[in-house]
Amino acid sequence: MTAPGPEHLKVHFHLEIEDDWPPAGVESLWAIDRGNGRAELVNTPFFVRGVAVGDVVETSTDEEGVRWAGKVVQPSDNCTIRLIVLRDSGSAAARQSVLNAFHQLGAGGEGVEQFGMVSLDISPEAKLGKIKKLLQQGVDREWWHMEEGCITDLWRSTEAD
Repeated sequence: MTAPGPEHLKVHFHLEIEDDWPPAGVESLWAIDRGNGRAELVNTPFFVRGVAVGDVVETSTDEEGVRWAGKVVQPSDNCTIRLIVLRDSGSAAARQSVLNAFHQLGAGGEGVEQFGMVSLDISPEAKLGKIKKLLQQGVDREWWHMEEGCITDLWRSTEAD
């Protein structure tokens, strides 16, 4: 995501920790206020499951002014796929090469140095079959570990090509 503007706000998500993962109990994502306690997510989650860029979520504000996410009220049809990059120990160059490869297929994403991770934002207009093929090749060749953080029926029904 580019630098947030004045229309952006942070929406916080409680995370379920299992076997010491994820490494935090809360993840915050940038969003745009859509009124009536709803916010549209504008950056790719690294740990939250079940949400993707463009999803609109219900929110509530606690007594300290923190905006907390509730359920998704309008899904975006985007997918979130997370990778822990194994090549070159997940270096900045390795993460960027992964992002570049998926960008050529129509996917966006972000990387995070601390865990050698890449989180992909995949729209329904991206080359889904080619993305699925590359994802599987990377797993098979031990370039990365993969998790489907948020997938759609279209994603499930697309064959790798």
